[in-house]
Amino acid sequence: MTKALNIAVLMGGWSAEREVSLMSGAGVAEALEGLGHTVTCVDMDRNVAMVLHGIRPDLVFNALHGTPGEDGSVQGMLDLMQIPYTHSGMATSVVAIDKVLTKQVLMPHGIPMPGGLIVESEGLYAADPMPRPYVLKPVNEGSSVGVAIVTEEGNYGSPIGRDTEGPWREFDSLLAEPFIRGRELTTAVIGDEALGVTELVPKSGFYDYDAKYTDGMTEHICPADIPADIAKRCMDIALKAHRLLDCRGTSRSDYRWDDRKGRDGLFLLEVNTQPGMTPLSLVPEQAKHKGMSYAELVQRIVEEAL
Repeated sequence: MTKALNIAVLMGGWSAEREVSLMSGAGVAEALEGLGHTVTCVDMDRNVAMVLHGIRPDLVFNALHGTPGEDGSVQGMLDLMQIPYTHSGMATSVVAIDKVLTKQVLMPHGIPMPGGLIVESEGLYAADPMPRPYVLKPVNEGSSVGVAIVTEEGNYGSPIGRDTEGPWREFDSLLAEPFIRGRELTTAVIGDEALGVTELVPKSGFYDYDAKYTDGMTEHICPADIPADIAKRCMDIALKAHRLLDCRGTSRSDYRWDDRKGRDGLFLLEVNTQPGMTPLSLVPEQAKHKGMSYAELVQRIVEEAL
């Protein structure tokens, strides 16, 4: 174990994932204190550089989710301040939060991802950008924020109604992808090890923000009850994506798997470089299945950062 450190836990902020980040940060801070580190919790605001300058931490544990903690902004600031920090660096963060850039990096290396195109939200009121069913999502939000599945029988209208609630009212442009039927799978990576595969079974609807962070709304099957070759493929893809994107610390790869098509039905949706560390989060759950406690996971992330 590394010596006791002065660690600032960066959390909160102003993204759509603020509440989740506060939960992640609280759990991390408690674990770090239990490990003997000196901990200061910092709720991210516009004066964060001055706050960190006053704390003079040995390390920043980045427990932020979404912008600006996951998009390279905070990473660039910490690089300039020469403060070590957990999770991925600036260049990786810039690419991984952008779903289009992620495809451009990973797909040429044989990683299966759904095709997609950027559409202007205004255009959705005139015609569908592709045959239904399809998915619309912001290019650079996480936790399924702003995701809409547009189906033939859905209530968005055909074409989408101008006054209908949806991400088209919040974002000028969106990523449109073909909808992949099937099952939600996810694999966590820490360092150079894929931890396992979890299947996520929402009690209703799809695995959206509420399903992710409301206790009892989603069943986690860990390890997933899937064929061994599919589990291995999930872990191989997650590790390959982690390396290609040059991720550091932990990452989490999310998949859709059409089980009617076997290996050909598995598609990587995105790679999360700042995965949640809440009590319901998937990385701690997979680590626990591998025999690693929450505190041991937090310490491992700290050691990776150093």
